[in-house]
Amino acid sequence: MFKLFNKWLKHPNYFRYSFYIMLISSILLNSFVFENESNFYILYIFCAIFLGIGFFDKPWWLIVVFTLLVVCCRYYLIPELSHNIGTFFTYFFTYLVITLISVGLMKFVQRVKEDNLALIMALSKALDSRDAYTQHHSKNVAKYSVEIANRMMLSRDVCDVIHVGGLLHDIGKIGIPGTILKKPEKLTDDEYNTVKTHPTIGYEIIKHVESFQDNGILDIVLYHHERYDGKGYPTGLKGMQIPLVARIVAVADTFDAMSSQRVYRDKLDLDVILKEIERNKGKQFDPEIVDVFLDIFDGQAAK
Repeated sequence: MFKLFNKWLKHPNYFRYSFYIMLISSILLNSFVFENESNFYILYIFCAIFLGIGFFDKPWWLIVVFTLLVVCCRYYLIPELSHNIGTFFTYFFTYLVITLISVGLMKFVQRVKEDNLALIMALSKALDSRDAYTQHHSKNVAKYSVEIANRMMLSRDVCDVIHVGGLLHDIGKIGIPGTILKKPEKLTDDEYNTVKTHPTIGYEIIKHVESFQDNGILDIVLYHHERYDGKGYPTGLKGMQIPLVARIVAVADTFDAMSSQRVYRDKLDLDVILKEIERNKGKQFDPEIVDVFLDIFDGQAAK
């Protein structure tokens, strides 16, 4: 229940719609079904809560006006023994406090979300700064991955997961010696096997973050080097066994790696990169995702 509520907090419009539905339902119930039923005042309290959460980013005067509307409905549709101007203003003050507390709660949630994203950005920048040749790699992978997800009409929640996962996909390279990562010559088999451990290292680093456990971010970190034909690492997953978010990031990761200057080679031309990605459609990459990705560059280079 808490996880569902927490998920709803990411979408204020859900509470906005709930406010309208709750207010209209309260009016209809008190007017035609349960006339003069005083126990239904709780519905108007929920209206105030949904109002604060759903309209937290709206002008203060709009929040006050809607609160006044709720209070008017409560005051006139549920008669009390003492109905006077004092009672009305008592209701108004009480409901306004409830609404403002809800506004404060939602602003706090948004601030925590922004702080978490800023921390993730700082972490990805710290990782990329280890090598001048790979600066901005994580940011670019996140950008390309989200572009693919948007073109696939995936939900906003999934796009947010892909953005964070793209930023953190190589976090495990923190555990790889810099002498290996920056080596200008071809890696030995042992060195390459060491590099191949970075998805598992990254998974172990962030697996205890509760917010990452159910949304797919861990899948991106652990599986972004799996191949569609089953020849990837670390577990050798194949085809649709690989989580969709990881299949998307895999394409974006390869594209940015090939289009960036590296210590061991120059960056490749766009036409060469796109042909290589298309050549590996159905082998290294999900064919559908490759088609979506290539459409981004349609007209910029021959496929």
